[in-house]
Amino acid sequence: MDELNNTSDFGEYVTFTITAKDGSEVEMAVVDEFEFEKKNYIVAALVKDDAIDDEGQYIYRCHITEDGFKAEKISNALDYERIAKAYMEMED
Repeated sequence: MDELNNTSDFGEYVTFTITAKDGSEVEMAVVDEFEFEKKNYIVAALVKDDAIDDEGQYIYRCHITEDGFKAEKISNALDYERIAKAYMEMED
């Protein structure tokens, strides 16, 4: 599970850092949140040069904790596609 840490405000967005596969820290901004099949999810975008990168968004399963929340990578490609499709349908 990727833990969201170093949570801060970036303009109107809550930001957090995750550890990438190569071990580097990447800053992300929460751009949306939603519920699907009784589970919570967040939609995040990369923060680059003090701006939100509109090129791509990533969906994480979200677990609410006493200290905030934790993100869990959705490792099953079929689950990710199903969740992403549901999110896109909610946005239409």
